[in-house]
Amino acid sequence: MKKLIIIPAYNEAESIEATVRGIQSKMHGFDYVVINDCSTDETPEICRKNNFNMVSLPVNLGIGGAVQTGYIYARDNGYEIAVQMDGDGQHDVEFVQRMAEHLEKNKLDMVIGSRFITHEGFQSSRLRRVGISYFTWLIKLCTGKTITDPTSGYRMAGRRVIELFAQDYPKDYPEPETAVKILRRGMNVEEIPVVMRERQGGVSSISMTKSIYYMIKVTLAIFMEILRR
Repeated sequence: MKKLIIIPAYNEAESIEATVRGIQSKMHGFDYVVINDCSTDETPEICRKNNFNMVSLPVNLGIGGAVQTGYIYARDNGYEIAVQMDGDGQHDVEFVQRMAEHLEKNKLDMVIGSRFITHEGFQSSRLRRVGISYFTWLIKLCTGKTITDPTSGYRMAGRRVIELFAQDYPKDYPEPETAVKILRRGMNVEEIPVVMRERQGGVSSISMTKSIYYMIKVTLAIFMEILRR
């Protein structure tokens, strides 16, 4: 079974080498691809210097476009499992195998790595936790399913989800919307506990102002997804 780790990266020069080296040393049986989202720092040069497998986008597509590029790569190259990992070092590679085992054993379409099952490791800021709780409530309202960490970018997809996301994926802030998308299509989603770290380098792209915009935009996108179905 072919398995792929998708690493979206925008200006992750401080952490991308350590992130990929960790995958190379620990994740035998998994391939990886760095999706360089038109970084303006040394991210692409570091990847080229180290001969990392990289797809460089000619323009900045944002997180949604970068992740979708990874799913297109997975679909077109015959991967049956694809896992997203941030390029900033927050996601501990040690949990990838556990996610794969849980997905395969339980015949799931997606496994989400959640910070809020055992409440270990970095729990995000208080403001963001308020937003996370809101989206947990909204997804429960819309689908009947409780997702404790709906903004987690640490998620693993089976082949059905790979094909769906390669064809249709939100441009901005995609995680809560895509959770609703696959749940309302009757796909099977479960969470497992993971431990995340603070960013190992770079600066988060989501500011206070963007957080408010984010909550409004994603709420509207979720309602539009419901109307589409």
